Amino acid sequence: MLEEIISNEYARALIIIICVVLFTYIAKYIAVKYIKKLTEKTKTDIDDVILALAIRPGMALVIFVGIYLSLRQLSILAPYAKWINTISIVLTAFIIALLASRVTSVFMNKWFKVRKKFEKTPKLLNKIASVIIFLIAGVMLLSHFDVEITPLIATLGVGGIAVGLALQNTLTNFFAGLHLISDRPIDVGHFIELEGNISGFVEDIGWRSTRIRTLPNTIVIIPNSKLAEASITNYSLPDSELGVVIQCGVDYGSDLKKVEKATIEVAKKIQQTAIGAVKTFEPFIRYHTFADSNINFSIILRVEKVVDRYAVTHEFIKALKERYDKEKIEISWPVRKVYQKQVK
Repeated sequence: MLEEIISNEYARALIIIICVVLFTYIAKYIAVKYIKKLTEKTKTDIDDVILALAIRPGMALVIFVGIYLSLRQLSILAPYAKWINTISIVLTAFIIALLASRVTSVFMNKWFKVRKKFEKTPKLLNKIASVIIFLIAGVMLLSHFDVEITPLIATLGVGGIAVGLALQNTLTNFFAGLHLISDRPIDVGHFIELEGNISGFVEDIGWRSTRIRTLPNTIVIIPNSKLAEASITNYSLPDSELGVVIQCGVDYGSDLKKVEKATIEVAKKIQQTAIGAVKTFEPFIRYHTFADSNINFSIILRVEKVVDRYAVTHEFIKALKERYDKEKIEISWPVRKVYQKQVK
């Protein structure tokens, strides 16, 4: 009975497919149940990410190999063996290249985070790495099928000139994106401000444009070429800490020493208690202007991140107004004195 089943090509093909599918799901169960627990115990998370990314392509590769072996058992498909082999090689190379690009992306993300301090690697670099891997796979396939590469490269070179002229703006943005990544005036995650009151966090530097997420949670898309030429205020450089300058003014009849003492005490309290304030910073004030109605001065505080300035400023203004009311310190509104001359 067993010999009859083995001698039947259709039965052999079916057995191969069933065995491969069973093997695939058993291997997946072992990977998820046991290998994942081992990777979770290691100090790095690279193995966890690689395992998660490799499961599906690995399963697809094993199942595809099983289908190929089962099809080879069928004599009815013998005339198409060359086509089956070609398709099998191409699909296998594609799956391996896909897996290699994903693994490369993981290592690039880790390397850029440690070496270059990128919280998130720009997608442009990951895409370039993927394109290079797939090009290498394509060249290897052409070499395997004895296709002359030199004439193809020459043809692509001539066609590349025409394509370059047609896509001049796109290529300008592409190389501007590479310039932004290499020169690093901005990084993904930085808070920046551009001309025209556009400000927000850099979400991604793509092959054509850069995405900026504003505080109201909208996305502003700016072509890389325009961003590379723009004047940029980067609030995340040289570090994320930021000074906050709050303007204030008091009546001309105020005791300036008393004002300075009260303001510094309030500022120190806020600096120690407000969320996002730098606890080790000593706040200070500087008088600077004899204005129309007040003697104006600046209060300088410091916050951990640029977005913390709003909450810290909010708490400081409330506390300062309460302290000034208690100390009878007056902040005058605009006043004009009119002198009338009597004509005899």
